[in-house]
Amino acid sequence: MGFVLFGLTGGLASGKSSVAARWTARGLPIIDADVTARQIVAPGTPGLAEVVAVFGPQALLPDGSLDRKKVGALVFADREARKKLELITHPRIAARMLERAGELEAAEEPLGCYEAPLLVEGGFADLCRPLVVVAADEPTQIARAMARDHLAEDEVRARLKAQLPLSAKVAAADYVIDNGGDLGALIQQADDVLDAICRQAGVDPGRYPTPGPR
Repeated sequence: MGFVLFGLTGGLASGKSSVAARWTARGLPIIDADVTARQIVAPGTPGLAEVVAVFGPQALLPDGSLDRKKVGALVFADREARKKLELITHPRIAARMLERAGELEAAEEPLGCYEAPLLVEGGFADLCRPLVVVAADEPTQIARAMARDHLAEDEVRARLKAQLPLSAKVAAADYVIDNGGDLGALIQQADDVLDAICRQAGVDPGRYPTPGPR
């Protein structure tokens, strides 16, 4: 089989990044949409210039970089503002993702993973198969997001409302990782799913060895 780009997504604070970190530790190439999203609106980029043209100079911090917290609060509270931002960022993120996938294929990597919070919403689910969804119940998501991002509960709920319900992502998944337990259980499931994807793609799971004891 040729190069396989599969997807990894989840809900807010569901544990997606922890799964990606485990796979990175095993040597799997990860294309991180959040990292890409920062790159395409870095100072001096056309993406940032377009954001400022749409949202005004108040979207910037004093150092000229994007005020992510301010813009985030705006777009998660205003659906139309969110659509405007997505029209700027989504095509650029998709182009960078496809470019990076091409580089991995040219380097004869058998597998790559596209990690994105809005993978299903962005219409990439069928492009990135199999699709892995990391799930947690809503109270757990809220508690984790409040602790991790220093957000108020209403801010977290606004962000959850802006995303596709996690149940809909689970319905689109080929593999579901349940992050309702401890980190050890999450890592075990992450390893099992990557091994299964390897076998499905005809790749020896040993190509991505587990780092030390599970």
